[in-house]
Amino acid sequence: MTTPSKSSSQRRAHLVQLAGDLFAEKGFRATTVREIADAAGILSGSLYHHFDSKESIGDEILSAFLEDVLAGYRAAAASTDDPRKAIEEIVRSSTATLSRHRAALTMLQNDWAYFSAQPRFGYLRTAMKEIEQTWVEQLERGKETGLFRADLDARLIYRLLRDVLWIPTSWQQSRSSGWSAEQINDGLLRLLFDGITA
Repeated sequence: MTTPSKSSSQRRAHLVQLAGDLFAEKGFRATTVREIADAAGILSGSLYHHFDSKESIGDEILSAFLEDVLAGYRAAAASTDDPRKAIEEIVRSSTATLSRHRAALTMLQNDWAYFSAQPRFGYLRTAMKEIEQTWVEQLERGKETGLFRADLDARLIYRLLRDVLWIPTSWQQSRSSGWSAEQINDGLLRLLFDGITA
């Protein structure tokens, strides 16, 4: 028999998923509490039994996403002393994590200016700094050991790769690319480490 607490927890998770889908489709600011409640088939007031505000739902979606991203990055960095292998693991971890959190990624892409200006979401900037630092440290280590080019601009490369890593998620979302996540990862890593010249 299902316990009330488990049922409540499942209902809450369902509401978060519905809200995330709406936030990704319409934008966080444009989505109303009433629309979330309508999608769930409940009255607006009933939503407040689970969350005190729309921001609380956004908070849950974004914090879970960033915790997942950072866990993967930390594990990748700790798994090896080889910067190339660490970056390979970061890329694979990123793709897997982004596929699990498509709504959060879309929310950040579409409403970053809003979230980053709100004190409640101050952890976003902290997390993004750690993500950047993880990449930069691996790239700089590769430069120091002679594995990567000495003239590499680590922060620029990070920004380029971060943005490229968002693309496979939209490809997979459309289901029309014909490439698996593994094929996309391998293509990106070959481009990064081997280039396109013969």
